[in-house]
Amino acid sequence: FLLHKIRIESARVRGSNKDGRDVFSRFLKKAKGCWAVNLGKGVYVIYHISAVFTLPCSACEYCLRALETAEENARRLSGRAALSLPHPELCKVRPDRHQACPHCQVMYCSAECRQAAWEQHHRLLCIGSSHHDPDHPLNKLQDAWRSVHYPPETSSIMIMARMVATIKQAQDKERWQRLFSHFCSRTANEEEEIVHKLLGEKFQGQLSLLRNLFTTALYEDRLSQWFTPEGFRSLFSLVGTNGQGIGTSSLSQWVHACDALELPSQQREQLDAFIDQLYKDIDKEVRIYECFLCCAGNHSCVPNAEASFPDNNFLLHLSALSDISPGEEICISYLDGCQRDRSRHSRHKILRENYLFVCSCQKCMSQMDDADMTSEEEEEEEEAEGETEGDDMEDEMTDV
Repeated sequence: FLLHKIRIESARVRGSNKDGRDVFSRFLKKAKGCWAVNLGKGVYVIYHISAVFTLPCSACEYCLRALETAEENARRLSGRAALSLPHPELCKVRPDRHQACPHCQVMYCSAECRQAAWEQHHRLLCIGSSHHDPDHPLNKLQDAWRSVHYPPETSSIMIMARMVATIKQAQDKERWQRLFSHFCSRTANEEEEIVHKLLGEKFQGQLSLLRNLFTTALYEDRLSQWFTPEGFRSLFSLVGTNGQGIGTSSLSQWVHACDALELPSQQREQLDAFIDQLYKDIDKEVRIYECFLCCAGNHSCVPNAEASFPDNNFLLHLSALSDISPGEEICISYLDGCQRDRSRHSRHKILRENYLFVCSCQKCMSQMDDADMTSEEEEEEEEAEGETEGDDMEDEMTDV
């Protein structure tokens, strides 16, 4: 959902792209959606929005911008402590601007982000000098989450904490509560299914433990419904179905800047070889991703838009992939390119298990008469047919 860039107007969220053309989101049968009003033709940025997120590594607590320099990022990801990057002047990270919360030492990329976080949510979530106190309610909540769920950054409990804190600190509390509530539209069975998927076989007991700790740390009278067993499950389901993973990296920005350099051919070859080897080293290490919660549109297996994070922070850019007519729904794909190429049955299986809906886009409707078979089953069948054909050919050759 949209934190800063889009104005709430009753049953819809209205905004505009950088050229002033309107785009709005309606909450209909699909729970939410994004339709074009007057977008014109061509590929362009429709709008950019902010996301609710948590982060497990070195990034600004407010905007998600990387705090590590490109060289520090490369050293950590590659495991090469003595690594030196060429062209260090291309790194966009400015450590001299970084600021820590004076109370709990949480880091920000700038004084502006530190102040914005304090005004939005951090005043309530700041634990001051208690960040090493295991008995602090928020520390107990996070410790419990880490003990019941791995990896701990996926669908983080602290996204939910930030939602509560944002409402409690907001001047227009009803606006924020109404906005968040638009996303709680699933049935009890659907919510139970997604929570079960997130927490595993013992999810009922784990959910009860988390709810009790969540209530102790963050209870708010006006949000009392969220702290009931049903409301907490609904909130958990909201995060589970809207949470996505992204990666922010000062190294990737440095690489893009290197690609734009005009260099003699020999220097270009040397730089490209260095970067290729660096990525090979990084591939051997564990990659780290940040979690966020946002809304960029409904799913289609033939999307007309895509979401990206080109600014390397929490600003999501929604860009058109093709001409979009007024009144046409703006859709992204929740599947990657390889998944979109799989059979209709396989695509539906992935979407049903992870997002609890069945796609009815143009591509899926055109493939309604296809066999209900996953891509894996199709491949196995093709392999079996190939083996049978091979046996038949061998028999024919023997007969000859």
